[in-house]
Amino acid sequence: MNKQQAKPIDQPVSEDRHARSEPTAKEKNLVANPGDRIADESQSIEEKAKQVAVDSPDITGDWIRVPTYFIVEYPDGERKALHHVRDAEAISDVVRMARMDEKGNRVWW
Repeated sequence: MNKQQAKPIDQPVSEDRHARSEPTAKEKNLVANPGDRIADESQSIEEKAKQVAVDSPDITGDWIRVPTYFIVEYPDGERKALHHVRDAEAISDVVRMARMDEKGNRVWW
């Protein structure tokens, strides 16, 4: 028998995921940014207004703070908490409406 054959080879390989005691982030359905997560239980607009999705410096060193929900008050007085990811299209619509005058013309400042 050859000496090289008798010695076991120890290679770095992934562990069997079923052998772990805790699930991975993917198995827990976690998002890359915990602030992007939508709570399972119902929350008031006031509670949603306090949540922060991002609160850290960017690559330039500027501090970036992004709310998880944007609170929007419509002309009829209705208030909605729009999630910065899930409701991105609705947020864009609100921004476009804010830049329109009463005749529907775009207003530039």
